[in-house]
Amino acid sequence: ALASVLTLAGTGLVSNAYAAAATSTATSTVIAPIAIGAPVVLSFGNFSSRALGTITVQTNDVVTVTGGVLRATVGGTASAARFDVTGANSNNYSITHSGATVLTSGTAVNDMALTKISALTAAASTSGNVGSGTLSGAGAQSIFVGGTLNVAAAQVAGVYTGAVTVTVEYN
Repeated sequence: ALASVLTLAGTGLVSNAYAAAATSTATSTVIAPIAIGAPVVLSFGNFSSRALGTITVQTNDVVTVTGGVLRATVGGTASAARFDVTGANSNNYSITHSGATVLTSGTAVNDMALTKISALTAAASTSGNVGSGTLSGAGAQSIFVGGTLNVAAAQVAGVYTGAVTVTVEYN
């Protein structure tokens, strides 16, 4: 009997009644990268100011003015920005807003403060920002960004610009 144990030990065939083994499969799924484009820009259109006021573009493109701000009747169509997000179907993602907090014509004394407004639908949003979204079953969703400009009395005429940036990231 001792000879047979020594023979098994030498061949590496020693068996342990307390050992067990199992095999698992390793898998991975690569999903489509999240992407964003901005086919429509945020535009406040044409306006003038005779006294302090605001101009607001809602996320559904409706424009309202307060105080001494007057909308021009011709030219300069107002619109909310639209950011189109694409990626893996039905995935959740976070939204971060950055970019300009002012629109400038190149002279800081003429800057207009910008407060951004965003929503996942082109509804009549007038305040707040959306912080997350879920892509549709087709892997798409839009983010609409409007805003309110604080306009000075006798705001200097000119073209005012600033970047509006939306960043998206899978959760």
